[in-house]
Amino acid sequence: MELKQLYEFVTVVREGTISGAARKLNLSQPPLSAQMKQLEKEFGCLLFERRPRKIVLTEAGRLLYERALTMLELADVTRKELIDCRDGVTGTLRLGVVSSVGSSLLPEWMKGFHEQNPAIRFELFEANTYQLLEQLHTNLLELAIVRTPFEAENLVSFPIRRETLLAAGDAHYFAEADCPVDGIRLAQLARLPLILYRRWEKPLSEAAAQDGLTLTCFCLNSDARTTARLADCGLGVGVIPASSRSFLQNPRTEVHPIRDERLSSCILAAHGKTARLSTVARLFLSYLQTQAEPDCSYSSSISS
Repeated sequence: MELKQLYEFVTVVREGTISGAARKLNLSQPPLSAQMKQLEKEFGCLLFERRPRKIVLTEAGRLLYERALTMLELADVTRKELIDCRDGVTGTLRLGVVSSVGSSLLPEWMKGFHEQNPAIRFELFEANTYQLLEQLHTNLLELAIVRTPFEAENLVSFPIRRETLLAAGDAHYFAEADCPVDGIRLAQLARLPLILYRRWEKPLSEAAAQDGLTLTCFCLNSDARTTARLADCGLGVGVIPASSRSFLQNPRTEVHPIRDERLSSCILAAHGKTARLSTVARLFLSYLQTQAEPDCSYSSSISS
Protein backbone atom coordinates (compact mmCIF):
# COMPACT_ATOMS: atom_id res chain seq x y z
CA MET A 1 0.00 0.00 0.00
CA GLU A 2 1.42 3.35 -1.08
CA LEU A 3 0.35 6.93 -0.38
CA LYS A 4 -0.40 7.31 -4.09
CA GLN A 5 -2.89 4.44 -3.89
CA LEU A 6 -4.52 5.96 -0.80
CA TYR A 7 -4.83 9.33 -2.53
CA GLU A 8 -6.48 7.67 -5.52
CA PHE A 9 -8.84 5.74 -3.22
CA VAL A 10 -9.83 8.94 -1.38
CA THR A 11 -10.45 10.66 -4.72
CA VAL A 12 -12.71 7.79 -5.86
CA VAL A 13 -14.73 8.10 -2.64
CA ARG A 14 -15.04 11.88 -2.95
CA GLU A 15 -15.99 11.81 -6.63
CA GLY A 16 -18.46 8.95 -6.15
CA THR A 17 -17.43 7.07 -9.29
CA ILE A 18 -14.23 5.62 -10.68
CA SER A 19 -14.77 7.41 -13.98
CA GLY A 20 -15.20 10.75 -12.18
CA ALA A 21 -12.07 10.13 -10.12
CA ALA A 22 -10.11 9.20 -13.25
CA ARG A 23 -11.01 12.55 -14.82
CA LYS A 24 -10.04 14.35 -11.60
CA LEU A 25 -6.67 12.56 -11.50
CA ASN A 26 -6.06 12.88 -15.26
CA LEU A 27 -5.92 9.11 -15.59
CA SER A 28 -7.74 6.68 -17.82
CA GLN A 29 -10.37 4.58 -16.09
CA PRO A 30 -8.96 1.03 -16.54
CA PRO A 31 -5.66 1.64 -14.68
CA LEU A 32 -7.49 3.34 -11.80
CA SER A 33 -10.01 0.53 -11.58
CA ALA A 34 -7.12 -1.94 -11.54
CA GLN A 35 -5.50 0.00 -8.65
CA MET A 36 -8.70 -0.23 -6.61
CA LYS A 37 -8.92 -3.97 -7.23
CA GLN A 38 -5.27 -4.28 -6.19
CA LEU A 39 -6.08 -2.54 -2.90
CA GLU A 40 -8.98 -4.91 -2.28
CA LYS A 41 -6.72 -7.88 -3.08
CA GLU A 42 -4.03 -6.61 -0.73
CA PHE A 43 -6.48 -6.20 2.17
CA GLY A 44 -8.52 -9.28 1.30
CA CYS A 45 -11.88 -7.52 1.53
CA LEU A 46 -14.34 -5.56 -0.56
CA LEU A 47 -13.89 -1.81 -0.12
CA PHE A 48 -16.93 -0.62 -2.07
CA GLU A 49 -19.86 -1.89 -4.04
CA ARG A 50 -19.82 -0.84 -7.69
CA ARG A 51 -23.30 0.31 -8.66
CA PRO A 52 -24.45 1.74 -12.02
CA ARG A 53 -24.38 5.40 -10.95
CA LYS A 54 -22.01 5.47 -7.99
CA ILE A 55 -19.84 3.44 -5.67
CA VAL A 56 -21.00 2.69 -2.09
CA LEU A 57 -18.44 2.10 0.63
CA THR A 58 -18.53 -1.10 2.64
CA GLU A 59 -17.73 -1.03 6.36
CA ALA A 60 -14.11 -1.90 5.53
CA GLY A 61 -14.07 0.87 2.94
CA ARG A 62 -15.31 3.44 5.44
CA LEU A 63 -12.57 2.42 7.86
CA LEU A 64 -9.88 2.68 5.19
CA TYR A 65 -11.23 6.07 4.08
CA GLU A 66 -10.97 7.49 7.61
CA ARG A 67 -7.46 6.09 8.08
CA ALA A 68 -6.37 7.23 4.62
CA LEU A 69 -7.40 10.82 5.38
CA THR A 70 -5.28 10.78 8.55
CA MET A 71 -2.26 9.22 6.84
CA LEU A 72 -2.37 11.66 3.91
CA GLU A 73 -2.69 14.56 6.33
CA LEU A 74 0.29 13.33 8.36
CA ALA A 75 2.33 12.93 5.19
CA ASP A 76 1.55 16.53 4.26
CA VAL A 77 2.46 17.74 7.77
CA THR A 78 5.75 15.82 7.63
CA ARG A 79 6.58 17.31 4.23
CA LYS A 80 6.01 20.83 5.57
CA GLU A 81 8.07 20.13 8.70
CA LEU A 82 10.99 18.91 6.57
CA ILE A 83 10.77 22.08 4.49
CA ASP A 84 10.78 24.03 7.75
CA CYS A 85 13.96 22.20 8.84
CA ARG A 86 15.57 23.06 5.53
CA ASP A 87 14.56 26.70 5.40
CA GLY A 88 14.85 27.71 9.07
CA VAL A 89 12.31 30.27 10.25
CA THR A 90 10.19 30.24 7.11
CA GLY A 91 7.30 27.82 7.09
CA THR A 92 3.74 27.28 8.22
CA LEU A 93 2.46 26.75 11.74
CA ARG A 94 -0.53 24.44 12.10
CA LEU A 95 -2.20 25.98 15.13
CA GLY A 96 -5.38 24.86 16.82
CA VAL A 97 -7.42 27.39 18.77
CA VAL A 98 -10.71 27.43 20.65
CA SER A 99 -13.26 29.82 19.17
CA SER A 100 -13.48 32.07 22.23
CA VAL A 101 -9.75 32.85 21.89
CA GLY A 102 -9.54 32.72 18.10
CA SER A 103 -12.09 35.52 17.79
CA SER A 104 -10.76 37.68 20.61
CA LEU A 105 -7.13 37.44 21.80
CA LEU A 106 -5.44 35.50 19.00
CA PRO A 107 -5.54 38.21 16.27
CA GLU A 108 -3.44 40.56 18.42
CA TRP A 109 -0.99 37.78 19.30
CA MET A 110 -0.66 36.85 15.62
CA LYS A 111 -0.13 40.49 14.68
CA GLY A 112 2.70 40.96 17.17
CA PHE A 113 4.33 37.67 16.15
CA HIS A 114 3.98 38.46 12.45
CA GLU A 115 5.75 41.79 12.91
CA GLN A 116 8.74 39.88 14.28
CA ASN A 117 8.52 36.93 11.86
CA PRO A 118 7.00 38.11 8.57
CA ALA A 119 7.97 34.98 6.60
CA ILE A 120 5.94 32.59 8.79
CA ARG A 121 2.43 31.63 7.69
CA PHE A 122 -0.44 30.12 9.67
CA GLU A 123 -2.98 27.36 9.18
CA LEU A 124 -5.66 27.80 11.86
CA PHE A 125 -7.95 25.02 13.01
CA GLU A 126 -10.84 26.18 15.19
CA ALA A 127 -12.58 23.56 17.31
CA ASN A 128 -13.47 22.87 20.92
CA THR A 129 -10.78 21.99 23.44
CA TYR A 130 -11.27 18.22 23.36
CA GLN A 131 -11.21 18.07 19.56
CA LEU A 132 -7.97 20.05 19.55
CA LEU A 133 -6.40 17.81 22.20
CA GLU A 134 -7.22 14.76 20.07
CA GLN A 135 -5.52 16.39 17.08
CA LEU A 136 -2.45 17.05 19.22
CA HIS A 137 -2.34 13.38 20.24
CA THR A 138 -2.47 12.27 16.58
CA ASN A 139 0.14 14.88 15.57
CA LEU A 140 -2.21 16.64 13.18
CA LEU A 141 -1.45 19.83 15.10
CA GLU A 142 1.85 20.97 16.54
CA LEU A 143 0.44 23.46 18.99
CA ALA A 144 -3.00 24.37 20.31
CA ILE A 145 -4.42 27.19 22.39
CA VAL A 146 -7.05 25.63 24.63
CA ARG A 147 -9.09 26.56 27.65
CA THR A 148 -9.62 24.83 30.98
CA PRO A 149 -11.38 22.95 32.46
CA PHE A 150 -10.39 19.66 30.83
CA GLU A 151 -8.68 16.42 31.72
CA ALA A 152 -5.88 15.10 29.52
CA GLU A 153 -2.63 13.18 29.72
CA ASN A 154 0.74 13.34 28.02
CA LEU A 155 0.59 17.05 27.27
CA VAL A 156 2.96 19.88 28.06
CA SER A 157 1.07 23.10 28.80
CA PHE A 158 2.01 26.73 29.32
CA PRO A 159 -0.49 29.06 31.04
CA ILE A 160 -1.03 32.37 29.26
CA ARG A 161 -3.97 34.02 30.96
CA ARG A 162 -6.45 33.33 33.76
CA GLU A 163 -9.93 34.73 33.30
CA THR A 164 -13.01 35.18 35.43
CA LEU A 165 -16.37 34.07 34.13
CA LEU A 166 -18.94 36.72 33.26
CA ALA A 167 -22.73 36.67 33.43
CA ALA A 168 -24.23 38.60 30.50
CA GLY A 169 -27.88 39.40 29.88
CA ASP A 170 -30.61 42.00 29.71
CA ALA A 171 -30.65 44.44 32.63
CA HIS A 172 -34.00 43.21 33.96
CA TYR A 173 -32.55 39.78 34.83
CA PHE A 174 -29.98 41.28 37.19
CA ALA A 175 -32.54 43.66 38.70
CA GLU A 176 -34.79 40.70 39.50
CA ALA A 177 -31.86 38.84 41.08
CA ASP A 178 -30.96 41.90 43.16
CA CYS A 179 -27.40 41.73 41.81
CA PRO A 180 -24.85 43.96 43.64
CA VAL A 181 -22.59 46.28 41.67
CA ASP A 182 -19.40 44.33 42.43
CA GLY A 183 -20.59 41.13 40.73
CA ILE A 184 -23.03 38.26 40.93
CA ARG A 185 -22.88 35.33 43.34
CA LEU A 186 -23.74 31.74 42.49
CA ALA A 187 -26.88 31.86 44.64
CA GLN A 188 -28.17 34.78 42.56
CA LEU A 189 -27.11 33.15 39.29
CA ALA A 190 -29.15 30.07 40.21
CA ARG A 191 -32.35 32.15 40.08
CA LEU A 192 -31.83 33.07 36.43
CA PRO A 193 -32.43 31.25 33.10
CA LEU A 194 -28.90 30.40 32.03
CA ILE A 195 -27.38 30.06 28.58
CA LEU A 196 -24.31 27.83 28.76
CA TYR A 197 -21.94 26.32 26.30
CA ARG A 198 -21.42 22.73 27.29
CA ARG A 199 -17.94 22.85 28.79
CA TRP A 200 -19.24 25.09 31.61
CA GLU A 201 -22.28 22.98 32.45
CA LYS A 202 -20.38 20.50 34.66
CA PRO A 203 -18.19 22.92 36.69
CA LEU A 204 -21.13 25.28 37.27
CA SER A 205 -23.46 22.45 38.28
CA GLU A 206 -20.85 20.93 40.60
CA ALA A 207 -20.21 24.27 42.31
CA ALA A 208 -23.95 24.84 42.69
CA ALA A 209 -24.45 21.35 44.15
CA GLN A 210 -21.71 22.02 46.72
CA ASP A 211 -23.75 25.04 47.85
CA GLY A 212 -27.05 23.17 47.83
CA LEU A 213 -28.25 25.04 44.74
CA THR A 214 -29.85 23.91 41.50
CA LEU A 215 -29.21 25.81 38.25
CA THR A 216 -31.88 26.52 35.66
CA CYS A 217 -30.47 26.08 32.16
CA PHE A 218 -32.53 27.65 29.38
CA CYS A 219 -30.17 26.64 26.57
CA LEU A 220 -27.06 24.50 26.16
CA ASN A 221 -24.84 25.05 23.13
CA SER A 222 -21.30 24.44 21.94
CA ASP A 223 -19.77 27.88 21.39
CA ALA A 224 -19.12 31.07 23.39
CA ARG A 225 -20.19 33.14 20.39
CA THR A 226 -23.58 31.45 20.33
CA THR A 227 -23.98 32.03 24.06
CA ALA A 228 -23.20 35.74 23.60
CA ARG A 229 -25.65 36.14 20.71
CA LEU A 230 -28.48 34.46 22.60
CA ALA A 231 -27.78 36.62 25.65
CA ASP A 232 -27.78 39.70 23.42
CA CYS A 233 -31.26 38.73 22.22
CA GLY A 234 -32.52 38.80 25.82
CA LEU A 235 -33.26 35.08 25.95
CA GLY A 236 -31.44 34.53 29.23
CA VAL A 237 -28.16 35.10 31.05
CA GLY A 238 -25.11 33.78 29.23
CA VAL A 239 -22.00 32.56 31.05
CA ILE A 240 -18.86 33.44 29.09
CA PRO A 241 -15.14 33.92 29.82
CA ALA A 242 -13.90 37.50 30.05
CA SER A 243 -12.16 37.43 26.64
CA SER A 244 -15.52 36.70 24.97
CA ARG A 245 -16.99 40.01 26.13
CA SER A 246 -16.30 41.53 22.70
CA PHE A 247 -18.90 39.15 21.21
CA LEU A 248 -21.64 41.13 22.96
CA GLN A 249 -23.13 43.88 20.78
CA ASN A 250 -26.45 44.88 22.36
CA PRO A 251 -26.11 48.07 24.49
CA ARG A 252 -28.88 46.77 26.79
CA THR A 253 -26.80 43.73 27.70
CA GLU A 254 -25.25 44.07 31.16
CA VAL A 255 -22.13 42.19 32.16
CA HIS A 256 -21.35 41.14 35.75
CA PRO A 257 -18.32 39.14 36.94
CA ILE A 258 -19.22 35.90 38.69
CA ARG A 259 -17.76 36.15 42.19
CA ASP A 260 -16.72 32.59 42.92
CA GLU A 261 -13.12 31.37 43.22
CA ARG A 262 -14.14 27.93 41.90
CA LEU A 263 -15.25 29.38 38.59
CA SER A 264 -12.44 30.66 36.41
CA SER A 265 -10.75 29.62 33.21
CA CYS A 266 -7.11 29.44 32.18
CA ILE A 267 -5.98 29.84 28.58
CA LEU A 268 -3.11 27.46 27.84
CA ALA A 269 -0.76 26.73 24.97
CA ALA A 270 -0.31 22.96 24.74
CA HIS A 271 1.58 20.38 22.71
CA GLY A 272 2.18 16.66 22.90
CA LYS A 273 4.68 15.54 25.51
CA THR A 274 6.74 13.57 22.98
CA ALA A 275 6.07 15.87 20.00
CA ARG A 276 9.00 17.29 18.07
CA LEU A 277 8.18 20.95 17.73
CA SER A 278 9.31 22.68 14.56
CA THR A 279 11.35 25.87 14.66
CA VAL A 280 8.20 27.80 13.77
CA ALA A 281 6.19 26.26 16.62
CA ARG A 282 8.95 26.92 19.14
CA LEU A 283 9.16 30.54 18.05
CA PHE A 284 5.42 31.08 18.42
CA LEU A 285 5.35 29.30 21.77
CA SER A 286 8.16 31.55 23.01
CA TYR A 287 6.24 34.59 21.82
CA LEU A 288 3.08 33.45 23.63
CA GLN A 289 5.07 33.08 26.83
CA THR A 290 6.03 36.76 26.55
CA GLN A 291 2.30 37.56 26.43
CA ALA A 292 1.53 35.53 29.56
CA GLU A 293 0.22 37.39 32.58
CA PRO A 294 2.66 37.61 35.52
CA ASP A 295 2.28 34.73 38.00
CA CYS A 296 -0.25 32.98 35.74
CA SER A 297 -0.27 29.33 36.69
CA TYR A 298 -2.60 26.39 36.49
CA SER A 299 -2.58 22.97 38.11
CA SER A 300 -4.38 20.11 36.37
CA SER A 301 -4.13 16.45 35.50
CA ILE A 302 -1.96 17.23 32.48
CA SER A 303 1.24 15.22 32.54
CA SER A 304 4.22 17.46 31.95
